[in-house]
Amino acid sequence: MLRALDIRDVLIIDRLGIELGPGLNVLTGETGAGKSILLDALGMVLGWKGRADVVRAGAERAEVTAAFDLPPGHPAEPILAEAGIEATGELILRRVAHADGRRQAFANDRRVSGEVLRDLSETLVELHGQHDDRGLLNPRGHRALLDSFAGLDLAPLRALWAAQRQARDALFQAEAQIARARTEEDYLRHAVAELAKLNPQPGEEADLDARRRLMQGAARIRDDVARALAALSDDGAEGRMRDAQRWLDGVADRAEGRLDEPLAALSRASIELAEAQAGVESCLEALDFNPSDLETTEERLFAIRALARKHSVAPDALADHAATLAARLAALDAGEAGLSRLSRAVTAAEAAYADEARRLRALRRAAAARLDAAMAGELAPLKMERALFATRMEEAEPGPDGMDAVTFTVTTNPGAPPGALNRIASGGELSRFLLALKVCLTGQSRGLTLIFDEIDRGVGGATADAVGRRLQALAAGAQILVVTHSPQVAALGAHHWRVEKTVTGEVTRSSVTALDATARVEEIARMLAGDTVTDAARAAARALLVA
Repeated sequence: MLRALDIRDVLIIDRLGIELGPGLNVLTGETGAGKSILLDALGMVLGWKGRADVVRAGAERAEVTAAFDLPPGHPAEPILAEAGIEATGELILRRVAHADGRRQAFANDRRVSGEVLRDLSETLVELHGQHDDRGLLNPRGHRALLDSFAGLDLAPLRALWAAQRQARDALFQAEAQIARARTEEDYLRHAVAELAKLNPQPGEEADLDARRRLMQGAARIRDDVARALAALSDDGAEGRMRDAQRWLDGVADRAEGRLDEPLAALSRASIELAEAQAGVESCLEALDFNPSDLETTEERLFAIRALARKHSVAPDALADHAATLAARLAALDAGEAGLSRLSRAVTAAEAAYADEARRLRALRRAAAARLDAAMAGELAPLKMERALFATRMEEAEPGPDGMDAVTFTVTTNPGAPPGALNRIASGGELSRFLLALKVCLTGQSRGLTLIFDEIDRGVGGATADAVGRRLQALAAGAQILVVTHSPQVAALGAHHWRVEKTVTGEVTRSSVTALDATARVEEIARMLAGDTVTDAARAAARALLVA
């Protein structure tokens, strides 16, 4: 419930405070007195779209504060929790608009975005008038209104729509990938076969290059290596060392130990010499190759390098490149089976979506019948017994919310064809249709403050009284704020404020006054009589107030 509204420096309002109550609250006043400014100010603090130039002339900033009482479990609580604001049973919204265009928003003194304000406003206040901005006159919003009336949960359908779209996307991408692969099928098959035949291995190119260089240089170094081996063999150094060691062994016992160290050194040298001889022999064996080996090595080395250039990869990367091409070819070969599987997935997803959409269609048709019956019950007390409201459902393009188009139609005269609300009904009839529709659609809303802006425009007499009594009945379980020019409606309010505009010098001010019983008589008499309030008008006002 909206408990209080405080406005500072908004347009022609310098300072204004209103404390609202439960039930039916009415605002009256002359045309142009500033009633619409009050709604503009409320819209500003709730984050609604509105005029940008709201700061009063000469002021630095405009500020609006709205205080709401929130019962436990109010729909605003999850929004507050997501914004990091504790729900305490009271919510104070404040919006500041600076003269330079900057705006700031606060919820319980915590800075919030305009988006948070708008999300909160959806759970707090609903504004409605002849020029409805909440979708009642816009057929594009009628399906959502019917779904809300029916209490439908669209999450399963939307999930199936998303799954259907994902399945279609997967099939499309697979088809595109296979189409691209087919354009290079001949190349893939040739390249995979060519690479498989050569079967290059990582590091092989470097190994082949080293072997090639070794074989190319073998002829030049083999003779020197052979001569070195001869110098180290029995006829060379090895034989001479054995002779020296034998001669020294023969005289060592008579040299009084002086030959022990030389003999030990010769022993060690013999070992080293044997290792050197073995290494040279191994090298000589490696240099001993068949000339055809060089030709074979060069052929494979050049083949690997040529294939690497052909595929624009490093020689060591040929093996990985071959695996990649083979995988692409395998995907192409397996493509038909994969497409068949993806196609079956699309068919299953479409069937699941269609089943859920048809289930919702049945629920919508049942809800439409209930809404039409509820509207018939609401129109009769509003002096529209012969009018007919009908919810028309037609097949529409499938989408995340189903395959149905919903339009609210009316017939005001028997035998006349039905048509759209805003095209068929006159001003007074439209007001009553929208009031009845609003009553039906908001019957299950919790904690909303409903604002009706001149919903009674174009009606008078007994019809205006019927509108007022319906508003009064609706206010028994909710807070209703009505801006009205109808004395019949104003007389039924539980709380009454008069909006006045005064001009002092060059300054125009708007004010709001809470009316007591005596002041209400004068205000309703003014609404009945005009500028000159007569005793007869006062008597009529008293009669309305006690009726």
